[in-house]
Amino acid sequence: MKVLVLGAGVVGVTSAWYLARAGHEVEVVDRQPGAGLETSFANAGQLSFGYSSPWAGPGIPLKALKWMFMQHSPLVIRPRLDPAQWSWLLQMLKNCTESAYQTNKSRMVRVSDYSRTALADLREETGIGYDGLQRGTLQLFRTQYQMDHSADDVRILTQSGVPCALLDREACVAVEPALARVKDKFVGGLHTPEDETGDAHIFTQRLAALCAEKGVKFRYNTAIKRILVEGGDIAGVETSAGVLKADRYLMALGSFSPKLLAPLGLKIPVYPVKGYSITVPIADAAAAPASTVMDETYKIAITRLGDRIRVGGTAEIAGYDNTLHEERKKTLLHSVQDLYPQGGQYEQAKFWTGMRPMTPDGTPIIGPTKYSRLFLNTGHGTLGWTMSCGSGKLAADLVTGQRPNIEYADLAMARYA
Repeated sequence: MKVLVLGAGVVGVTSAWYLARAGHEVEVVDRQPGAGLETSFANAGQLSFGYSSPWAGPGIPLKALKWMFMQHSPLVIRPRLDPAQWSWLLQMLKNCTESAYQTNKSRMVRVSDYSRTALADLREETGIGYDGLQRGTLQLFRTQYQMDHSADDVRILTQSGVPCALLDREACVAVEPALARVKDKFVGGLHTPEDETGDAHIFTQRLAALCAEKGVKFRYNTAIKRILVEGGDIAGVETSAGVLKADRYLMALGSFSPKLLAPLGLKIPVYPVKGYSITVPIADAAAAPASTVMDETYKIAITRLGDRIRVGGTAEIAGYDNTLHEERKKTLLHSVQDLYPQGGQYEQAKFWTGMRPMTPDGTPIIGPTKYSRLFLNTGHGTLGWTMSCGSGKLAADLVTGQRPNIEYADLAMARYA
């Protein structure tokens, strides 16, 4: 079977890997000159299998109002004359209930935990390296209120079989020794020891090379114009290099998926939520993070990537605008310098932004469409790197008619019907 994968980000490349590994002919098309050059390029670096949580939850509407008046707000909404933006926001508000939160989180943890196992197997099989560490994630609580309201997350993680532990201040320092210098800044944390870190861009590029060794063909610098339909099914994909045809088509175009699906009568609530990151050289290894710390107050991840610190976060709902706003850089710097003041050479910070493809319920869309030849693997939000191997393996099974190893029906776009 020939499969055409649309998109060469981390989700598209992992999908291509599992398709090729199963013996299929695979072609990947992307407008960029290489793999992993958009949202996968400089994300926060987390592999947060245990931290996977929807943004929509109880109390979020009130928090969002408070965040609007914070100097270093984790959320920025730039209103636009865009019906998709307002529809997405309304759907997200509908998911801010306790029952929806628990349902959505359980789905996300299912995919993430499957991805953790898949990545470990891939690493053992190929020996792929990507500045990876397996030292866990520490969700750091600056207030007792945050600590007290972590019980629901602990319960869901425990029910899903994900190891976790609530830590007091001293236990947090034992996990992240550099925090001993700023013990007055926090009260405790939630530790998920099986979480990992790594450079998604390096991983994607190296896995693309391994895919090529298995015969996967990559068409870079190729713009995707539209998907062609004949006789009630997909007939090909019109690109700047001509029409490409296959037996099956898998869309992994992140935030741009809705634009290509809409003319087909397929509407999915995936909207770009802009994230920012800075990458700084480590100044003092002993004063830098050992793994990943999630600053719960500012919703910012601070991650050790080899000899660098990656700081990623903030959510800016502004459509497809990729402007770098300097105040977002200040927020990232504020968080990392507050917790790791001597850790990095912050004057050398490299600033970046990317568009996260978010669904209003936080769960990615993986599965079939009304067209028998077209499948989706998109909408991973901030967790594309975390969920990439699991969702890639799942999508490959669904595309080729194999029975997946996890429950999958509630991950398809049909849940929005």
